[in-house]
Amino acid sequence: MKFLKLIPILFIFFGNVFYKNEVNAEIKSPKDFRVLSDESKKLSISKVEYFIKQGDQYIKNGDFEKAKDSYLDARKLAKQLASFFSDLNSSFKGIDARIPKEMQRKGKQTLQILAESNERLASMYIKTKKPEVAVPLLVEIIRVMSPNSSEGKEAYERLIQLGFVETKYKG
Repeated sequence: MKFLKLIPILFIFFGNVFYKNEVNAEIKSPKDFRVLSDESKKLSISKVEYFIKQGDQYIKNGDFEKAKDSYLDARKLAKQLASFFSDLNSSFKGIDARIPKEMQRKGKQTLQILAESNERLASMYIKTKKPEVAVPLLVEIIRVMSPNSSEGKEAYERLIQLGFVETKYKG
């Protein structure tokens, strides 16, 4: 009976020894801890810029299908990043003012790059004679960046050129 009482103590004492070498999440260098701070990683604005540059290269080569895929990847990642930054911004409001400021700055950068990817994608659709697909992208640029921004004004001008709207914006 006394032996049965010792079994849990033995498991506690010797249990950690057997799994010592099984830990694969060790950080050997403190520099490796911040893996997403590296600009080449998947969740970054620079990755969105990479997709846009890759799409531009495909356009130069005349490969519109690959360009479309690359621009869509840029758009998808930019939307994800904007959502993440917005969520963090609202979560920390009233708790620590520094974090919402950083998230607002990063969110603004992300929205600008989203507008850029939408503009490139819309231009590609217009060039390939699919203006009906370009219209929602141009409207999103105006919604995201505001009609007073240079991107918003340019997008509205493109909507006028396509014949989707008629009234000129004087702002």
